[in-house]
Amino acid sequence: MEKLRIAVAGAGLIGRRHIATIRASRVASLAGIADPSPAAAAFAAECGVPWAADLEALLDRVKPAAAILATPNALHASGALCCIARRVPVLIEKPVAGRLSEALAIADAAEAAGVPTLVGHHRRHHPILRAARDAIREGRLGRIVAAVAMTLFLKPDLYFQTAWRIGPDGGPVLINLIHDIDALRFLVGEIAEVKAMASGALKSRPVEDTAVAAMRFESGALGTLAVSDAAVSPWSWELTSGENPAYPRQTDASCLFLTGTQAALDVPQLSLRRYAGAAGWLDPLSVERLAVGAGDALDLQLAHFVRLARGECPSESDARDAARSLAVALEVREAVV
Repeated sequence: MEKLRIAVAGAGLIGRRHIATIRASRVASLAGIADPSPAAAAFAAECGVPWAADLEALLDRVKPAAAILATPNALHASGALCCIARRVPVLIEKPVAGRLSEALAIADAAEAAGVPTLVGHHRRHHPILRAARDAIREGRLGRIVAAVAMTLFLKPDLYFQTAWRIGPDGGPVLINLIHDIDALRFLVGEIAEVKAMASGALKSRPVEDTAVAAMRFESGALGTLAVSDAAVSPWSWELTSGENPAYPRQTDASCLFLTGTQAALDVPQLSLRRYAGAAGWLDPLSVERLAVGAGDALDLQLAHFVRLARGECPSESDARDAARSLAVALEVREAVV
């Protein structure tokens, strides 16, 4: 089967990861790169593909079969609507948009035009998270009682030299915590209520550096979230999952904890703890490590996007679904005190 030609907008860190994934793929090929920077133009030349300063010009020039938006959050809505207007299936990096109204506008336009959308909540495709969801769906944890998610790390000063990362959309809630929000929705179900506090006291930026939230799921389960980009900690997906080799892996730590009436599970270690006989806090817990399938999350997400663009499957996380994760993240971010 002919490879799906995909254009990429944005040649920063995540954009280049998407480009590398496409170039290594057996089902997709790189149609071109849109990014206004001279470095992006040089990179496109290295890749042997067309370059344009803006997405609209690239789409009209190369007419790709699909597109990936890896641009700053503030550009997601305009880029997605540009693709939808040309009936180009689009993968939008998370968050789907910076504002809920923009996310819903994307969803409305895509549904009206019948154009598939996928939002880059790539952890949904990760074998670790899939194994955790399988255990929950099989009832191995019983009824979920509570969930605790942490995404705590110390970002270096160099990270903030990119201008948009010190602006309103550059805080860890929309960049990082939204992954955990979406993962909890994926595992536990829809979130019905959120109460949050956030602070920007540790760094002189017009955005939060630390936030915490309590939530109630529609199932009745409760959950907590904590995020900071100014804290020394091993408790984040980046440092515990081994997903990205750029981060030193903490093999003895997890960042997501689920407990139910029958068992408890930590992620990404996937240690399932339950009572083998008598059940009570004075009784010993047995430990079982769940099996995990093979595969890289971005590779699996790309394969899903190709099938989606070809009309072979429904979206794992379309714009309307991703708007629900965004709504929760915005509730947390707006709690800055």
